Amino acid sequence: MKTYIVGNWKLNFNVGESSIYLHKLQKNLPNYRDIEVVVAPSLVALQPLSLQIDRHKMKLAAQNAFYRDYGAFTGEVSFAQLKGLVDYVIIGHSERRHIFGEDDKMVGKKVAAALRNKLTPILCIGETESERAFGETADVIRDQLLSGLRDVSEEEIDEVLIAYEPVWAISTTGHAKLASPDEVAEIVKLIRGTLADLYGEKTAEKIGVLFGGSVKPSNAGAYLTVPGINGLLVGGASLILNEFTDIIDVAKRVKS
Repeated sequence: MKTYIVGNWKLNFNVGESSIYLHKLQKNLPNYRDIEVVVAPSLVALQPLSLQIDRHKMKLAAQNAFYRDYGAFTGEVSFAQLKGLVDYVIIGHSERRHIFGEDDKMVGKKVAAALRNKLTPILCIGETESERAFGETADVIRDQLLSGLRDVSEEEIDEVLIAYEPVWAISTTGHAKLASPDEVAEIVKLIRGTLADLYGEKTAEKIGVLFGGSVKPSNAGAYLTVPGINGLLVGGASLILNEFTDIIDVAKRVKS
C-alpha cells in the first residue's frame, strides 16, 4: 500500500502564492512510486493549480464540497464540478464539523457523493478533548465511521481513506496536546476493528488510515511507524516548504 502525505492548506495562500508554492514544491520533489503526495489548496486556487501540477509527482485535493451534484444552492461547489480538477476531497474535517455545523448525516452524504463522482474521499474522524475526558472516544469514533460510511458498499470501500484527527491534538485549536504514538495506535486498532466488522478483515486491511494532529518533521516518523497507519494529514507544517518536504523525506525513509 502507498503512503499518503496530504497537506491541508486550509484558508491560507491566495492564487499567486499557491502557484509559487506549488512550483517550488514540485521542483524539490522526486517522482515517488510508493508515496502519494497530495495538497489541498483553497477552492479559488484549484483550477489554475490543476493546469500547473505535475500529476506524476503529486495530486490535488479539495478541502470540501456539497453533496448535491447540481441545483439552486448558491455559493456551493459540488463533487461533480470538481471532477477533472482534483483526485481527492477532504470530508468531515473537525473544522467543518465544529465551526460550520456539519453533522454525521451530511458527512455521510458527502462521502457517497465523492464516490458517485469517482473522487477519493478522505473521511476525517476524531474526538474532542471533552469527549475524551468523559470516556466517549470509542463511541464517537464508531459513530462517525458508521455514519460516514453508511452508503459505502464493499466494492467502494477500497476507494476511501480514513483520517484520524483528534480535535484536541490540532495545533490551530490554540491549546493542542500532542497525541502519543500509543494513543494513536489504540484508536487505529479501534478503527480497523470497526472496519473489519463492516467489511470483513481482509477488506479492512486494505483501507488506508492516516493520522493528523500537529504533525511535524520531528514526530512524523513516530506516527508513520504506528501499526495500521498508512500516511499523514498535515496542517500547519504543509504551509512551510522545508517542513513539508522534510515530512515527505521521513515518509520515504520509513517506507524504505
